[in-house]
Amino acid sequence: MGAHLVFIDESGFLLLPSVRKTWAPRGQTPILRHKTRRDKISAISGVSVSPQRRHLNLYFELFPTNIGHVEACLFLDQLLRHLRGPVIAVWDNASIHKGDPIRAMCRRHPRLHLELFPSYAPELNPDEGVWKLAKEELANGRPDSIEDLAVPLLSALERIARSQALLRSCIRHSDLPFF
Repeated sequence: MGAHLVFIDESGFLLLPSVRKTWAPRGQTPILRHKTRRDKISAISGVSVSPQRRHLNLYFELFPTNIGHVEACLFLDQLLRHLRGPVIAVWDNASIHKGDPIRAMCRRHPRLHLELFPSYAPELNPDEGVWKLAKEELANGRPDSIEDLAVPLLSALERIARSQALLRSCIRHSDLPFF
């Protein structure tokens, strides 16, 4: 039996709206009014590829604070609860992906194997595509509170998770040579 391959990445979603190209009457610049607040939701997700490469899944967790070792370990625990057999998790060289808590996690779970992408290579990580899709869906929104941001964010991530086509497009659009 092969291993599940999981591509992991983190992202942040601010209350400040992300502005994208939009429609407006000719000659009228669209105006997006908002309160200047720095509140945010931190997110971590992983696109998993089954051992037979036939089925893809998206796992994610949202946090009200920056993601650190504790949150990364919580996410890895979630993955291990959902995936049977060996799991190879591939993520970037961020400092939260290294250190004693992560090494302790690997010792506790010998079926978990962690690999690192090369430095400065986000184009290799299919999970970057998940964040691109989610941020496109949230573009031009104007949330007034964390709750106003969390509801559409959860909806976007759940929609992406339900779509094999969207998950496959994230893998196809990465620069991974073997997919």
